[in-house]
Amino acid sequence: MHEEHDRAAGPDTPVIPPLGEHLTSPRTRNAMLVQQEVLAAAREHLRGEGFTELLPPLTGPVTDPGGRGAKQLDVDFYGHRYKLMTSAILYKQVSLNAFPKLFYVAPNVRAEPPETASTGRHLFEFHQIDVEIAGADRNGAMAVAADLLVHVVRRVVENLPDILRALGRDPVFFQELLRGGWERRSHAEVVETLTGMGHAQDGGSEIDWEGEALVSHKADRPFFVTDYPKGSRGFYDREDPERPGTLRNFDLLAHGGYGELVSGGERRSDHRSIVIGIRESGENPRKYDWYLEEVRRGIPSSAGFGMGLERVTRYLTGLDSLWQVSAYPKLPGVVTP
Repeated sequence: MHEEHDRAAGPDTPVIPPLGEHLTSPRTRNAMLVQQEVLAAAREHLRGEGFTELLPPLTGPVTDPGGRGAKQLDVDFYGHRYKLMTSAILYKQVSLNAFPKLFYVAPNVRAEPPETASTGRHLFEFHQIDVEIAGADRNGAMAVAADLLVHVVRRVVENLPDILRALGRDPVFFQELLRGGWERRSHAEVVETLTGMGHAQDGGSEIDWEGEALVSHKADRPFFVTDYPKGSRGFYDREDPERPGTLRNFDLLAHGGYGELVSGGERRSDHRSIVIGIRESGENPRKYDWYLEEVRRGIPSSAGFGMGLERVTRYLTGLDSLWQVSAYPKLPGVVTP
């Protein structure tokens, strides 16, 4: 094992084998075959629903401001400080005038805190199936996300039963998912549930990783969490005009303790509201000049989401950690090839 693998690892950080050993293991091969099927199924479904796939940007003058302690990374763009994409959501919004229903398979880079390496749910490099729909509301985006996940899971269960068995995954685990009719719970309801379980969840923040695992362990199918409090998400999420302080957004949590697979919501689209949101998040609107100029020209109202490719693959395979479903895994804080 290379010395660099240990350099930033804590006592609970998984030890990733050398790259050649990882790639040649039967487990990795099977996980990559599942991931390939996920991508094929997602593209098939979304294109069949009239979506256009665009190749996302990798760098830009700004990116999603992020959260949960993740840091943005700078690159030198001919003397200008650009960012590696943590999410291309701003580009999705601006692209809607040309492509009203679009999606990316987007690579993202997020410098998460090193302690997240031991959660099993975080990578330094990861991918999202990123969807945006002009004129849609939250309900429409949630319906697309649910239909997409059902299609992907059904395709993997039907086409790769031997692979799932080799990974120790029983398709019965997905039986209730494939029946649909998923529950919706508000953020406040989930906080109350977690409090009753003895978990100290902050009512003004996103559900933390341990809380997501706890509450999703008790379910037999995925479920939506809606109505996160203002300030818990990015400035682009739209506030409910009838319930100030509540956002028109959602997460989709997977049953079995796997937690969040999808995060999305309705977007702010008017210039004044977006500027207010940027300022309320503690940032300078001038940083977003190119984006705000496009907003002045006019962008449609929209709703959308990002579905974590590695998270869905882990959910399907039943493996312990996201690094096991990445061909070239990089854990936060752990130096690897």
